[in-house]
Amino acid sequence: MSGLLLISFIAGVLTVLAPCILPLLPVIVGGSMAGVPSTRRTLTIVLSLGLSVFLFTLLLKVSTAFITIPGLFWQLLSGGLLVFFGLVTLAPSLWDRLPGVGALYQSSNKLLGSGYQKRGIWGDVIMGAALGPVFSSCSPTYFVILAAVLPAHFAVGLSYLLAYVLGLCLFLFVIAFLGQRAVLWLGIASDSSGWFKRIVGMLFVLIGIAVIFGWDKKLEAALPQSAFGEIGIEQQLLSETQPNATSTASSGVSGQASGASFITAAEKALRYQKAPELVSPDGYINTGGQPITLGQYVGKDVVLVDFWDYSCINCQRTIPYLNAWYQKYKDQGLVIIGVHTPEFAFEHLQSNVQAAVDQLGINYPVVLDNEYQTWNAFQNEYWPREYLIDIDGYIVHDHAGEGDYDGTETAIQQALAERAARLGTATVATSTVAIAAPDLSAIQSPETYFGSNRNEYLGNGTQSAQGTQALTLPSALQMNTLYLGGSWNFEPEYGEAGPGASIEYKYNADDVYIVATNPGVPVKIKVLRDGEPIGSFAGADVSATTSEAIIDGDRLYKLIHDPTPGVHTIEIEVEGGVLDAYTFTFG
Repeated sequence: MSGLLLISFIAGVLTVLAPCILPLLPVIVGGSMAGVPSTRRTLTIVLSLGLSVFLFTLLLKVSTAFITIPGLFWQLLSGGLLVFFGLVTLAPSLWDRLPGVGALYQSSNKLLGSGYQKRGIWGDVIMGAALGPVFSSCSPTYFVILAAVLPAHFAVGLSYLLAYVLGLCLFLFVIAFLGQRAVLWLGIASDSSGWFKRIVGMLFVLIGIAVIFGWDKKLEAALPQSAFGEIGIEQQLLSETQPNATSTASSGVSGQASGASFITAAEKALRYQKAPELVSPDGYINTGGQPITLGQYVGKDVVLVDFWDYSCINCQRTIPYLNAWYQKYKDQGLVIIGVHTPEFAFEHLQSNVQAAVDQLGINYPVVLDNEYQTWNAFQNEYWPREYLIDIDGYIVHDHAGEGDYDGTETAIQQALAERAARLGTATVATSTVAIAAPDLSAIQSPETYFGSNRNEYLGNGTQSAQGTQALTLPSALQMNTLYLGGSWNFEPEYGEAGPGASIEYKYNADDVYIVATNPGVPVKIKVLRDGEPIGSFAGADVSATTSEAIIDGDRLYKLIHDPTPGVHTIEIEVEGGVLDAYTFTFG
């Protein structure tokens, strides 16, 4: 790896010419002037930027305290500070009004031995530091250091990182210095409050807004090569010393891992987002009681994160594919982590989740996300949802809901092919698992909730109202409308009723499920279909002979299974005990 030291220095120089950096150079030049060119200000901004890149890299790779911070945070921070300094450039009085700026002036003057115009040194330190995360995504060599060298050889990686930052800072300083000289020579900055300064301020604001909304990344993706071809030069240098070092995402499945073609690390950084970390899990299943993190697999394995909820029928129908993929690919470097994010209160209990894991035959690790912290870190909105994370920690495939199983498995194979090429391991299979997916195209009935928080389909009672209501069933039923008979007590998540209470619902689907519990002893319910005993249409939890089911746990119950979807009416009578009904779902 000794050749990488010089390459890292050259990479730092070439990074300044990258398409993701060129739009920011006017910020470096303009920020270092503030009306009057200053070599000292240029040096402050550039060194602060370099230190920010260095520390940001170490935080990404080393610190567990910062690993849960999503990339959006750095995007908003960098862009917001650029907008702020643009406004300060347009209206310097804004800086003067900030609390504590007077003290910063004094410390800056003491530190430098002279006045520092308009802003103290700390303003320029902040400006330079704000650009660090933006600069940390434009070089294949940078990502080789981050993903491959630092984890394996920390001291060596640190020297390469320092060489990279040194090259970056030296060339930035040269460009900023020459830019200042050009501005002086042209005489366009003679008026410290004139049009040039206003243009610089507006440029700050516009670039800051572009960073906040990610428009800079879209521009970079559209221009993967700058006119100087610096990415190509860097890749060529890397290929001469480490042929596989820049391979970071497979462009297709290959039966021969060593011959696979991958996009570069820099292109990957522009195309994909880094996966956030698991945030404060509330429990672990199938891990031997030990905590796990996503970070522990970066540089080693491919990870499929599945957000699920054990009473969700859509999730349950996805589990067989996850089980099959885990069995098929676990020895080739695939790790599956189920993130169980509960919809209902009873799903917070680890014992309930453990029972579901056992019943569904799940052998891969499951973490409990009771407070939705990992769910929010991923900005997820769906059950189920799969995020495929490659060997470098990037989300390279994302699928919400059921379906497209072949597409997800192909993405797994691509990521594993890349891993095989990087680590020199065995090749990856190209066939897909043979599991027949259910046909859900005929389902025309929505999930229907009983609790007052979401019972908008309740047809014969007061919606969104907590407490007890005495309800009478109507003579005619509307489609996809929930009707209840008897005395029902509505809690936010469920409706509760005792013996004599009833439920009627006209649906269009083949299978009918109910999520239900009992607050004490098991409750017996009788299930009818179109007013008749259920017979051969009984679901797995209903007796075909008696049409009865026992609600004896906190879970989803399979009531009706009809091979041919159509319009029917389900009727449920509570015969004994107390029923807590949460939701109807259909399949």
